[in-house]
Amino acid sequence: MSRRRVAITGIGMVSPVGSSAAACWRACLAGQAAVAPIPAAWLRWSPLTSTVWAPLPPVDFEAAGIGPLEAMRLDRSAMLALVAASEALADAGWQTSCVDAKRCIWRLDGLDGTRAGVFMGTGGGGITSLVESTNSHVLSAVRRLTGKNMRLPEAAATEALQELIASLPLRFNPFSVSMVMPNAISAVLGIRYSLRGPNTVSAVACAAGTVAIGHAFRSIRDGETDVALCGGSEYTGDPFGGSFRAFDTAKTLTTGGACPATANRPFDKARTGFLMAEGGAAVLVCEELEHACRRGRPVHAEIVGYGESFDAYSMLVVEPSGEELSRAITGAITDAGITAADVDAVNTHGTGTVINDEVESAVIERLFGQRPLVTATKSLTGHCIGASGAIEAAVTALSLRDQKVHGCVNLQDPVRPLNFARQATDAHLRWAVSQSSAFGGHNAALVLRRAE
Repeated sequence: MSRRRVAITGIGMVSPVGSSAAACWRACLAGQAAVAPIPAAWLRWSPLTSTVWAPLPPVDFEAAGIGPLEAMRLDRSAMLALVAASEALADAGWQTSCVDAKRCIWRLDGLDGTRAGVFMGTGGGGITSLVESTNSHVLSAVRRLTGKNMRLPEAAATEALQELIASLPLRFNPFSVSMVMPNAISAVLGIRYSLRGPNTVSAVACAAGTVAIGHAFRSIRDGETDVALCGGSEYTGDPFGGSFRAFDTAKTLTTGGACPATANRPFDKARTGFLMAEGGAAVLVCEELEHACRRGRPVHAEIVGYGESFDAYSMLVVEPSGEELSRAITGAITDAGITAADVDAVNTHGTGTVINDEVESAVIERLFGQRPLVTATKSLTGHCIGASGAIEAAVTALSLRDQKVHGCVNLQDPVRPLNFARQATDAHLRWAVSQSSAFGGHNAALVLRRAE
């Protein structure tokens, strides 16, 4: 069978810089980065070196059809995935019909659900639901030990301790099992839209969204499916900042410095670590090109190549030679049938950590020289963990559609003399690469082409 062409016909996105794809893209082009102090209570619970993060804006879950009852049954990461998927499907022009209103099940009109798959990525899945369930479990133990009124010895009844106890959930959520499952992020989309094809989650940390899109691309290209929802979703804003503390303890987060607004600075020599985001999601509707043409749908961009590799080096540190990241990128380029000299833009992993930026920039210089425009979406959104690669792929598709790239925020003294975009720039773009790396040693890269 000949290789089928894969089109991106819909994009949905939620990130710290916007609650829709259009809002996120406008903010990126305007250089409006997200950064704010972490919740003050977190500093009461534990000492933290980093004190800034990228919070999410308000999200209208009801607009995506998520009512109060369903919200009780879903982790926030699954809810963000639903919001992004709803927007992406509307963008792709899919009409829906109700199958079971009580169970919130719909179908996409005119689509054979057995030929449609869901491929999503996440780092922690329902980690916040796991934290809240554990908190409720601990509270139950405290109530048993101290009595239901939880009277504490007077010396221990400090304001902070009382506040801590008051913030613990009183009720153990009976839906905890389905909420903490990482696969709930893909399962909820398949159930919501009656998609019965392959349904998988790639739990490969910060490369998860890129890997998920790559696997969806292969599924459509190779004839397994005709349509796929693909991307990534993450939510890390647990009430006590436990996820934040884990990364802070690992010394991966930016220390902020005197000015929080300039704390996030990928590829700058003054970088100190990444800016952690509260969460985010991006979902793409990908279709076999002829399938999209028969529906008369415009195409944002095409996915034409994918590659992945594994460092086999360290759980927390990127392999210093960059050979495996380079292999993932060259694999994607070869898969696309082009050469490195054809690539016009590179959307980097660009975390802002000292080692990652050093290795990644060296790989880019080695493979591409100083010709392609280089951007770092995380300089605007912060690091959305398992959603980051999907957000960056979505931004890359929008760059190809609009022939623009956004700038790298706070980049004053680059670690290498690459062709970094310092501000939003008009450009003639035909081929672009979006690449990701992850704790554990996972590397993945996509090649996208301007719609033709």
